[in-house]
Amino acid sequence: MNIFDTLEKRGFIDQVTHEEELKELLAKESIPFYIGFDATADSLTLGHFLQIRVMQHMQRAGHKPIALIGGGTTMIGDPSGKTDMRKVLTKETIDHNAERFKAQLSKLLDFSEGKAIFVNNADWILDLNFLDFMREIGVHFSVNRMLTFDCYKNRMETGLTFFEFAYMLLQSYDFLHLYREYGCKLQLGGSDQWSNMLGGYELVRKLEADKVYSMTFKLLTTAAGIKMGKTEKGAIWLDPEKTSPYEMYQYMRNADDRDVIKFMKLLTMMPLEEIAEYEKLEGAQLNKAKEKLAFEIVKDVHGEGEANKAVEASRALFSTGADSENIPSTEMEKSVFEEGKNFLELLTEIGLTKSNSEGRRLIQQNGITLNDKKVQEIDRQITLEDFNEDSILIRKGKKVFHRIKIK
Repeated sequence: MNIFDTLEKRGFIDQVTHEEELKELLAKESIPFYIGFDATADSLTLGHFLQIRVMQHMQRAGHKPIALIGGGTTMIGDPSGKTDMRKVLTKETIDHNAERFKAQLSKLLDFSEGKAIFVNNADWILDLNFLDFMREIGVHFSVNRMLTFDCYKNRMETGLTFFEFAYMLLQSYDFLHLYREYGCKLQLGGSDQWSNMLGGYELVRKLEADKVYSMTFKLLTTAAGIKMGKTEKGAIWLDPEKTSPYEMYQYMRNADDRDVIKFMKLLTMMPLEEIAEYEKLEGAQLNKAKEKLAFEIVKDVHGEGEANKAVEASRALFSTGADSENIPSTEMEKSVFEEGKNFLELLTEIGLTKSNSEGRRLIQQNGITLNDKKVQEIDRQITLEDFNEDSILIRKGKKVFHRIKIK
């Protein structure tokens, strides 16, 4: 099957330039393609993981991924989807984040024997001469047209700096540079990048008189239209120190029934024929599909051993209420509880609630359990007597667990 058809059947593709031409090209030759990752944090997220899946599918089909780390473009920050200017990061922070991205991507793509390459656009952006750049690149961009793109149009009321306005030119220049250096023929990215990607596609075609292509894939959203990968505590990170394998497993295990098959197609490498069997499940049987979905994602991100631990922890909790070594936990000094610790404050400190008022509401609604007993008192104090040996187990609702250990 043509890789284009595979991506289409799995539900990735949103928009594409010259679809039939690209489909024919992907079928007859191996092409270099790229996806860019701006280094705005010190870990990739579940949203990035969808993009990585596309790269994996393409690589398996014989095409060559170019993983571009935006060490240069992150100095500005992409205005797409933002209501105000991004926080300007220091070069040291960006360099650190870029190294973390590189380490994570190295585990998810095959970089052996030139099968994929890393590049950092800091190498060609940071030393650009402004006038030379504007004479070669800037002359090909119409301000009038750029202002019709959503990434800029949506910012006109709140304010748009020339600093951010330059982002599209730099991303477009990335495509031109990668074409010239590596013969890159295709840029891939999320649907929110369509305007920026058109800039690069048109620039290469204009200056190099060759056929190149851009293709976007749908953003990872739930059936309710909410961006996937966000929780009360923030993003679902690929770094196990920021989001534990157990937390990632539980997050996917709790997916909406309507989303399970969709996420199997997008976020796992399971064959479509196998997914079709899970699509037949209904009602309570869908839990099997959810467990499979969660297991496959954790396995591919963190390894099969961590995935098995997450499964064991989850089953222990849901079947017997037993404790497990893989539940998210916080270690605290024993002295904190010697005279009693306010329970509402504790819930906020460990991230189970955002405020004392939220904790108060949950207790009033019987939504908080401490060591298998519902917490009834709003002014509850946690003392050393509450600990079973050296730990207590707190549950919010039915499925969110957190353990506190004392040292």
